[in-house]
Amino acid sequence: MAPLPSRKKRATILDVATVAGISRGTVSRVLNGERYVSAEAREAIDKAIKAVGYVPNTAARNLVRQRSQAVGLLIHEPHSLFLEDPNLGSIILGANTVLSQAGYQMVCLIIDSERDETRVGQYLNGGSIDGAIVVSARENDHITEIIENLGLPSAFVGPPPNHRPLPFVSINNRQAAAEITAKLMASGRTQIGMIASALDRASGADRLEGFKDALGSSYRPELVAKVDRFSFDAGTAGMRELLAACPTIDGVFASSDAVAAGALSILQQTGHRVPDDVALIGFDDSSWAKRTNPPLSTVHQPASELGSCAAELVLAQIKGREINRDGVYLETSIVWRESV
Repeated sequence: MAPLPSRKKRATILDVATVAGISRGTVSRVLNGERYVSAEAREAIDKAIKAVGYVPNTAARNLVRQRSQAVGLLIHEPHSLFLEDPNLGSIILGANTVLSQAGYQMVCLIIDSERDETRVGQYLNGGSIDGAIVVSARENDHITEIIENLGLPSAFVGPPPNHRPLPFVSINNRQAAAEITAKLMASGRTQIGMIASALDRASGADRLEGFKDALGSSYRPELVAKVDRFSFDAGTAGMRELLAACPTIDGVFASSDAVAAGALSILQQTGHRVPDDVALIGFDDSSWAKRTNPPLSTVHQPASELGSCAAELVLAQIKGREINRDGVYLETSIVWRESV
């Protein structure tokens, strides 16, 4: 068996100084971004860095600074939803763009079980990240408690669970749900139900409250199908439940576009025409809304901007800046398509 190749020795500041013919202290000042170094010295050091292949040891530097240069993105969702929910991808990309531009690495941490919660909790307590962005936090979850107890710079996408006084960025889910439900009612529908998802988190609970607000005295609790997730399969289960409760239902608010797509599949399988027999609305304005037939009327929420704003809030706290602790709310709009 051939011996393993030896690992190439890492170039050091001393190597750079030797090749450049300049003191180690001057090289260190250039690498740390200090100004008081001559142009000739900078040029010689730049050439020496390229010649020896010097790469700064960020791990050692961060150890001295007590910083990891990493921010965690904590997502309380099942793994399967990553392939199904386009909003998650947009939030991730929005956050990563801001963190990358600031020189921070994003560490993605998925929490799909109690075991995951324990593992991630230990990771947070170990000081491996400088801050955290939290998506889909649920009531009474242990991770939020750890973040609060550590005083870790953080930002939640959506209001923190149990009304904890922690920074967040969100949309007004309740108001947006009320507005699109009112528009559905104005189309002449009279027997309107809802597939309400993820009621253990603020976004799902607020969308149900907005639905109730719009219907007022016309609200019928038996026409609310409660499902666990913002998923296609949850939509199929919820639509079957609504049809069983009210075969003559003529309007449905699904709490996400993925849920609405699942509901649409059941309506079409059972011979219900959309929108002729049943009008259908979703929430998110994700790619689901555009690829169904007919396309979905829905609420547009700025998912990428939610991620980028959350990242900016975390970076501001890391740098010791004051932030808005009452929550940052982004605007939504109604997108009206052929499903109503």
